[in-house]
Amino acid sequence: MIIDLRTGIGFDVHAFAEGRKLILGGIEIKHDKGLAGHSDADALLHAVTDALLGSLSLGDIGTHFPDDDPRYKNADSTVFLKKANELVRNRGFYVNNIDVVVMLQQPKISPYTQKMKEKISKILDIGADRISIKATTTEKLGFVGREEGISVMAVATVVRK
Repeated sequence: MIIDLRTGIGFDVHAFAEGRKLILGGIEIKHDKGLAGHSDADALLHAVTDALLGSLSLGDIGTHFPDDDPRYKNADSTVFLKKANELVRNRGFYVNNIDVVVMLQQPKISPYTQKMKEKISKILDIGADRISIKATTTEKLGFVGREEGISVMAVATVVRK
């Protein structure tokens, strides 16, 4: 039996910005700053979206949702993830699992990861137990260490059913 399994990697970075809410994984996180971006700047969902698109060579988030398109100004990034999932399913694939690493000094996101997993599981129609979200600091090194922004890496595995 041959299993058609594909893997994609996504990466996103956003700087912190005054006067915006911090949205990660579709959840509002309590913090004094949000992230700068054309949409809601949800770096976590952007990385997952890119990982899904990459798994089937479907381009990247900027191809499907350009940051110069006014339709996506302050857009909820769950829209991007839903569309990526739709594209994956339209090709006969389903998400098997997602693994995410969020790199940030502050805030601590561990109190929010279960809610993030539940939100993403509903969007992708997979069990929350198939989604891993973890955080790490950069030991105060680089722009993340200086608390200038957040970076996120995601891996998505899809399978043909």
